[in-house]
Amino acid sequence: MIDAELIAPPPAPVPKPKPKPKPRPKPHPAPAKPAPPPSATASAEQPADVQTAAISQPDAQGAATGPTADIAEPVEPDYTIDLPPSAKLEYDVQKTPIEGQPTYGSGTIAWHQDGSRYTIDGDFGVLFITALHFHSEGTIESDGIAPELYSEKRFRRAETNAYFYRESNTIGFSTSSKSYPRTGTEQDRASIIWQLAGIGRGDETRYAPGAVFDVIVTGTRDAEPWQIQVIGREDIDFDGNTISAWHVVRAPRARSRDQRLDIWLAPQIQWYPVRLRYTEPNGDVLNMTLSDLNVSAVP
Repeated sequence: MIDAELIAPPPAPVPKPKPKPKPRPKPHPAPAKPAPPPSATASAEQPADVQTAAISQPDAQGAATGPTADIAEPVEPDYTIDLPPSAKLEYDVQKTPIEGQPTYGSGTIAWHQDGSRYTIDGDFGVLFITALHFHSEGTIESDGIAPELYSEKRFRRAETNAYFYRESNTIGFSTSSKSYPRTGTEQDRASIIWQLAGIGRGDETRYAPGAVFDVIVTGTRDAEPWQIQVIGREDIDFDGNTISAWHVVRAPRARSRDQRLDIWLAPQIQWYPVRLRYTEPNGDVLNMTLSDLNVSAVP
């Protein structure tokens, strides 16, 4: 778990037997049925104008209204996956609204994997408020991350969850009656970053300007196809040095109310995400820039 504290701008259980992996579009995982939805309560009094953009998604819109939604399955590539070592990553956060002054803060992502299971816990905030906590957990299969549970706790809202059910091969949600077919190829909004890192570590030739990764990504209300494009290598400042990082982009579909996500993954430091940028449809931008890295710091 991570605490994020921001300031206003100046003047990880016993591994379960692994099922036989089956080919998956984006790295394909096959998780076990998670525990029942945990209860959550909304946060206490805090300023109501803080927005929680990063990683979270807007209320489902344009998704199928029936109990089961159909989504196109991506093409199934054969990836070699080598996930990064466990680490705690600390970030400087800057939120820049389309109008008004930027605000500043900090955030943390704790990534833990033992070869059989993984957990991701993250927090970020601005203006002394923890704007979002997110959590992902599941198994690690031969072709990568296989989420079992994804949850978000946003500012002044109850926790919301997505469940990846192996027995029924469905994906369900704590706040929606909708369900989606589960093929074992899906990622969630936190795990996708680490799956991309695992693809690069497993075979960097997969990364070339113009290359595309297709995957179904699940939030806490729906699942949809993401197309992630490799832009190229760019220089990023970290710890007083300039390092080269692969810049990849997920651009939402036309007329979507979802975010654009830019990710910079640095091969020099185990393909950890050195920068994340979330751009809202209205133009608001949230930047997370790596400020400290502690490898194997997560128990």
